[in-house]
Amino acid sequence: MPRTSSDTWDLTSGVGATATMMAASRAVASRGANPLIRDPFAEPLVRAVGVDFFTRVASGEVYLQDSDDESASIAGRIPDDTAVRTRFFDDFFLAAGKAGIRQAVILASGLDARAYRLPWPADTRVYEIDQPAVIDFKTATLAKLHAAPIADRRAVGVDLREDWPAALRRAGFDAAQATAWSAEHLLVFLPPDAQDRLLDYITALSAPGSRFASENLPNVSQVPALQKRMHAITRRAREQGFDLDIADLIYSSGHNDVVNYLGSHGWQTTEASLARLYQTYGLTPQPYTADNEHALDNALIYVSATRRSLSRVRPA
Repeated sequence: MPRTSSDTWDLTSGVGATATMMAASRAVASRGANPLIRDPFAEPLVRAVGVDFFTRVASGEVYLQDSDDESASIAGRIPDDTAVRTRFFDDFFLAAGKAGIRQAVILASGLDARAYRLPWPADTRVYEIDQPAVIDFKTATLAKLHAAPIADRRAVGVDLREDWPAALRRAGFDAAQATAWSAEHLLVFLPPDAQDRLLDYITALSAPGSRFASENLPNVSQVPALQKRMHAITRRAREQGFDLDIADLIYSSGHNDVVNYLGSHGWQTTEASLARLYQTYGLTPQPYTADNEHALDNALIYVSATRRSLSRVRPA
């Protein structure tokens, strides 16, 4: 069902199901003799959600995508792509910590367990923002696993369509301190005006020296390779008895380019394509069967930015 301004979801449905799907992919990416990432909480969290399809993906029994015709080699790429993306955001937070930033905000945190698995400096506060039910589920599940956060974790249960800056402040957030922000696997699920509003809020809450990281893919509709991947995952999920249509969950066009938008609001940005990150982390991407699939490697851009100056933004 297409998105609406008042739609709801949990970790088994709608947008929330994509958080479970990504955790399942992280579980796969964490296996092997020398994995690029290590997320020991991914598979237990997915199992606790209880969707059989995602549990089987997390355990390695099935792929997120089928392996017929042109999709034959794509199935092997998804865990690697997930590992590269996860490592990018892991390194972003670790670099921010080394630079002295002691306040981090993970937007739409889903089943992300960075507060529990990254070596945060001892005095770091990590704020996780997501739907109250998602926050409560993850907190309770990790407690049952006897997992303890490494950082001072501050869980903020609030819908990003509501006044999340106020909720963040109530949790102890200090806008006078430099902050490391992440919007991972988030912006394509926001309407274009909501993306701008989110970036405006982040800018208003960011002291000079703050950092921000996200993907930048303003027009999914212009990347056939990504559309093919979404359709293949949808088909695979339905074959396994789970109704999920990713194309219905995203806003595929009309977004402002994140780099240009941040640049005009007092941020200094750097960019890295998915292809470049594969090189950075010493991985060789598996070849696609269809030539046009290579377009995704260069179309998907990862952005990191540093707040350099104050500018006029709508108040948070």
